[in-house]
Amino acid sequence: MGKKLVMAQKRGETRALCLGVAMVVCAVIAYYILCTTMLPLCQKSVWTQESTCHLIETNIRDQEELEGRKVAQYPCLWVNVSAVGRWAVLYHTEDTWDQNQQCSYIPSSLDNYQLARADVEKVRDNFHEHRVFYCFSTTRENETTVLYRRLYGPQTLLFSLFWPTFLLTGGLLIIVMVKINQSLSILAAQK
Repeated sequence: MGKKLVMAQKRGETRALCLGVAMVVCAVIAYYILCTTMLPLCQKSVWTQESTCHLIETNIRDQEELEGRKVAQYPCLWVNVSAVGRWAVLYHTEDTWDQNQQCSYIPSSLDNYQLARADVEKVRDNFHEHRVFYCFSTTRENETTVLYRRLYGPQTLLFSLFWPTFLLTGGLLIIVMVKINQSLSILAAQK
């Protein structure tokens, strides 16, 4: 009976060690992926200075209003603000600026025009309700764009690193507990 118990204990320890090592390997892979994708985006972000923006005007733009220019066929919001003592165009995120520089806010549902229009109107009303808000500007002198929300800021990076850190800590904890259990078993067997 004792020999079967020892064999079962060794199999359990082996499985626990494999689980711990697998967790550590997955965490290292996740760190690598995050450091090659998220870290360069955070470092390239030029909108690092938090500023106070004052709303100047908002305008809902439709396809008809922008004839002659290449724009998508959806309503979008154009927002002008005063930030850091100068006039600027507000963009929702870095991706909004990359997608369409003629829109400050692009609705999430572009399939249904009425839903997209309602979404844009809701955001416009929210801006009119809160005319002073925080935004992110760049330290460049002649820059005329500001961001409402940063996608690639330090908080996003820390949030992205939470689960790999949790996985790494859990894997290392399992490995340490198994090794402590093995050394205690050896000490008990020697007595």
